[in-house]
Amino acid sequence: MSADAFRKTIALLASAGLLLSLGACSASTPSSADASSSASSSETNRNQSVADDGSSDEKPSAQASEEPELKVPEGSALDVLEQLPVKGRAPKTGYSRDQFGAAWSDVDHNGCDTRNDILNRDMSDKTYKEGTHDCVVASGVLNDPYTGKRIDFTRGQDTSTAVQIDHVVALSNAWQTGAQQLSETTRTQFANDPYNLLAVDGPANQQKSDGDAATWLPSNKSFRCEYVARQIGVKKKYDLWVTQSEHDAMKNVLSSCPTQQVPTDGGVVTPLEVQESPEPAQESAQTTEPTQTAEPAPVQTQEPEPATAQTQEPAATTDENVTYKNCAAVRAAGKAPLYRGDPGYSSKLDRDGDGIACE
Repeated sequence: MSADAFRKTIALLASAGLLLSLGACSASTPSSADASSSASSSETNRNQSVADDGSSDEKPSAQASEEPELKVPEGSALDVLEQLPVKGRAPKTGYSRDQFGAAWSDVDHNGCDTRNDILNRDMSDKTYKEGTHDCVVASGVLNDPYTGKRIDFTRGQDTSTAVQIDHVVALSNAWQTGAQQLSETTRTQFANDPYNLLAVDGPANQQKSDGDAATWLPSNKSFRCEYVARQIGVKKKYDLWVTQSEHDAMKNVLSSCPTQQVPTDGGVVTPLEVQESPEPAQESAQTTEPTQTAEPAPVQTQEPEPATAQTQEPAATTDENVTYKNCAAVRAAGKAPLYRGDPGYSSKLDRDGDGIACE
């Protein structure tokens, strides 16, 4: 073999060896795509392991961190709401109105009962019953916060219930959310606390009954934020709790007014824009017009007389058959308030002599 042929053979063998070496390296080294897939799988397994542990150390995703958080202003009604305990409603067992003391007691010893204190605070253009030292409100105007309507109030057997005093946190609701644990003295104070009382439309108060924010809200939507904020303030003041549904309803109302503050004093805080009531005014005008006319006047005078006689007859009959020892007995029988002419009515139960006993 010549020298040139030998050199060519050596060169071919070297080239073949180099190609074999490069092929082996390529087979043993993973591709970049495989490496990326492996790393992603490893990270996923790691995160799944953290979640299974229940650990809270896992960092939120970038998408989750971008979601806005509800900011609760410090000192707001929302802030105070989150401080109230959330529990289930306790049984109503043992509840009665008497658990909160005598109705409308003069707890502040100002010589005037609580009902008239609140009427005097919440109404305008007031007049008073003679001889009561400006205590018993005889008439006045109420800008009702629950309905947003004007009510012209006149005290009387058939008219006094047009304006009633509402416990913003109802006594029954309070009993089932912690008041059972309060002392009798504190419960009496709760029932007569001006902070928890509002003069309101009578039918609206009857409709509310002992409902909480989850079951009843004022039809006047502009007052709902203040109403719920006052309920929160009352529950905070007396260490009461809220149910979950009550909490959620309050939070839902306050979401539209997150800066709403808890009231610091009694009465309506925000001035109300009320709807005028032209119909009662027209009825009043129609009532007074016949009295100015000589001819119809005797007719109207004669008509009530039989009615008066009919009213007196059952009073005399029923007083002989039904009697109550005191107002506590009236309430226990579910008959309060009693009106003159009702079974069991007597002057000894009607302290202010306005025809309404055990108000």
